[in-house]
Amino acid sequence: MHIAVAGNIGCGKTTLTRMLAERYGWQPRYESVSDNPYLADFYADMERWSFNLQIYFLNKRFKEVVEISHSDEIIIQDRTIFEDACIFAPNLHDQGMMSDRDFDNYRDLFDLMMSLVRLPDLMIYIRSSIPTLVAQIQKRGREYEQTMRLDYLQGLERRYEEWIKGYEGKLLVIDGDNCKFGERPEDFIQVTDKIDAALFGLFPMV
Repeated sequence: MHIAVAGNIGCGKTTLTRMLAERYGWQPRYESVSDNPYLADFYADMERWSFNLQIYFLNKRFKEVVEISHSDEIIIQDRTIFEDACIFAPNLHDQGMMSDRDFDNYRDLFDLMMSLVRLPDLMIYIRSSIPTLVAQIQKRGREYEQTMRLDYLQGLERRYEEWIKGYEGKLLVIDGDNCKFGERPEDFIQVTDKIDAALFGLFPMV
């Protein structure tokens, strides 16, 4: 089984992935940050490094999807291949930080990969407002993220909402502004109750 956690930068994906892996005994797959050879360069010069970064993520994420499809474990994944192609790359292209040529090349590769993979069994989307994201990005203090442009984050937010509106798989949306699952145990219980209903309940999730 494949569970995925999606959401904008700073929404708490990694925290929720870790907590759910510990709660259910699922195998976590975290987004690679510390060993990413392009991330710091990208935030310093997005136009120069956007294509390199997105190809790196696409390659990593596709490998994960293939591994998950062959696994007998229940795996929970921090960010998905769909976010890279439906949100991050188009946002860079729209903002003039990825050329038409590079974006077309990227999309062709993504479309080929999509013919070989399926949607997760459950997508958990953390919806957070820009003020919440900015506060959490500042709190975690990653140096390379401090140069992030606000319009870049806003563009991602718009793309996420468009993507979620059209998402065709099983979906659980969490209010990241008010549901403080990492701080309040009662909020985390609300999340796990909804997951139990979605995955194991007798009735469809509302």
